Amino acid sequence: MTDGAGTVFVVDDDEPVRDAIGLLLDTVDIPHESYGSAQEFLKAYDRSRTGCLVLDIRMPGMSGLELQDHLIADNAPVPIVFITGHGDIPMAVEAMKKGAVDFIRKPFRDQELLDRIHEALSMDEENRQSFADLEVIRERINSLTPREHEVFERVAEGQANKVVAIDLSISERTVEIHRSQVMQKTRARSLADLVKMKIRLEQASG
Repeated sequence: MTDGAGTVFVVDDDEPVRDAIGLLLDTVDIPHESYGSAQEFLKAYDRSRTGCLVLDIRMPGMSGLELQDHLIADNAPVPIVFITGHGDIPMAVEAMKKGAVDFIRKPFRDQELLDRIHEALSMDEENRQSFADLEVIRERINSLTPREHEVFERVAEGQANKVVAIDLSISERTVEIHRSQVMQKTRARSLADLVKMKIRLEQASG
């Protein structure tokens, strides 16, 4: 994790717990903000900010699980470390199936919580970089002409130029020209790069 990677948003209705986590984060100079409810957090949350959530599962009003569902539905997959009581373990396991980083049982050890927070902050940094890379790929693919895009799709599927030419009813030389343009516009260095771009786009569209 790099310095300034993000803010830890602590959401728990128990004020002493919020204060204790805040003091712990102060000792390692990690920026943090505390909220007494999920609703309070959502009111202040700006999805463009980097960071992670330290979130209590059981809270009055909107629970931690409901907040997780809300963020997923809003396509704001901020990494979450859940804080749970003994009876909340099945709920915490369900939360992890939905993408939570981990869950920490109360009372938790300081170092255990810090380790999970560092993991969550690193995950957020990686996710945002991956998203940025994907947007670059989309921009480059969108710069292709319709015919170049057809060539890209077929070449990235492993079709030889001769097969693409027959499929599109154009000459093999024309395919070579379009393929060269595709390589230039996408800045692909090899066929493998084109294949990886296609896979990334397919995975993102899900």
